Amino acid sequence: MAARRFLSDLAAIFPSDRLLTERAQLIPYESDALTAFRALPRAVVLPESQDEVIETVQLCYRASIPFVARGSGTSLSGGALPDEDGVVIALNRLNRIIRVDAEHRLAVVEAGVSNLAVSKAAAPYGLYYVPDPSSQSICTIGGNVAFNSGGAHCLKYGMTSNHVLGIKVVLPHGDIVEMGGESLEGVGPDLVGLFVGSEGLFGIALEITLRLLPVPESYRTVLAAYSSMKDAGDTVATVVASGLLPGAIEIMDNLTIQAVEQSFDAGYPTDAAALLIVELEGEANQVEQEFVELEKIINNSAAYSVRSARDDIERSQIWKGRKGAFGALGAITQAYIVQDGVVPRTQLGAVLSEIDELSVQYGLRVANVFHAGDGNLHPNVLYDGSQEGMLERAEQLAGEITKLCVRHGGVITGEHGVGMEKRDYMREMFAEVDLEMMQRLSRAIDPRGIANVGKMFPGQGVPGV
Repeated sequence: MAARRFLSDLAAIFPSDRLLTERAQLIPYESDALTAFRALPRAVVLPESQDEVIETVQLCYRASIPFVARGSGTSLSGGALPDEDGVVIALNRLNRIIRVDAEHRLAVVEAGVSNLAVSKAAAPYGLYYVPDPSSQSICTIGGNVAFNSGGAHCLKYGMTSNHVLGIKVVLPHGDIVEMGGESLEGVGPDLVGLFVGSEGLFGIALEITLRLLPVPESYRTVLAAYSSMKDAGDTVATVVASGLLPGAIEIMDNLTIQAVEQSFDAGYPTDAAALLIVELEGEANQVEQEFVELEKIINNSAAYSVRSARDDIERSQIWKGRKGAFGALGAITQAYIVQDGVVPRTQLGAVLSEIDELSVQYGLRVANVFHAGDGNLHPNVLYDGSQEGMLERAEQLAGEITKLCVRHGGVITGEHGVGMEKRDYMREMFAEVDLEMMQRLSRAIDPRGIANVGKMFPGQGVPGV
């Protein structure tokens, strides 16, 4: 009876074509990009205004019904997994770029705006939005905020949290709060910093004020091939130790190279054990001076092949392969699990060697592609999901890699979030008193425990999972 009444109340907010309750309609929302976790929600709503989101959250609070906000479903941690008793609030139709303020270098956007759309809107003013996840053409700003997304250029410019000035939020009990503002200088507690990366546990971002930066005047992009991952990793350490601060430093192993070349024909040398991409960006004079130093370092390294992009077309081709690496892995495997632990740069070689050993031990291939500049690894555990027990085996290996990162002084996630996938590894990083303090804060903001229930904290269950 209560369930029927709740759906009836939803129907008073949403017309039938924006209130989905049939199984066939719900299946596309049963998981995010981590398809190992699946659950069909009670309903999915497609709001077209902020007011409809607010009304839905208030209704959920009154009825104590769980809800989860969802953008494009590109989360790789199960962060947008529904609750079987709950509602998915799909935000893709909240896609207005409210304004671009070129003078103050900011943009105000709704949560469903795609990452890349912000830069396109800012381009006529010579500005762009820096964080650039691999899924930037489809991932939404709301999702980026929830998981504090990064991207290839986070080494120099930082994560999403470094580019969000203000957020309009509907809290789990339906109240509206404004955090931050339009200034780079915050006043009082850093509530924006608290909310960014909270993975939907603190409510739903409706409207976000983003910091924009001038488009770099010049780029220099270098592609270097190595006979071992260690040699590539040593070069990263040398580049950083030199005092250079590239916009991006990326590494791919041979398995990833093979996949990329099958899918994109990016022109990568397929015999390389590792490829290093280093990109300088900024004012032309500065970039040219830094490029001289970078060339010396690369040429004095163990690289057996070095190529510099001569123009924007060649630069785009190099980055097309890197940006498409995750999708390209589908050409060489039936399924895979993506990890994103972080380790100190000094530990890259040791950790990669141990990952190789674990790969042999488990009999599963691991493709490595990662943000080398800040030690953000992306080991992809490849497996055949049609074989019984292989998913569980892959998950075990992925878990060992997660623990390995912590043992080497790192953390369990750099940008994908904890979600469902890594919640049971939170104890590898945090003491029970730390976890209890986090949950006390979560309960203070969401006393009924309805916002993205079951995520982040170990020992919590999600019905149907």
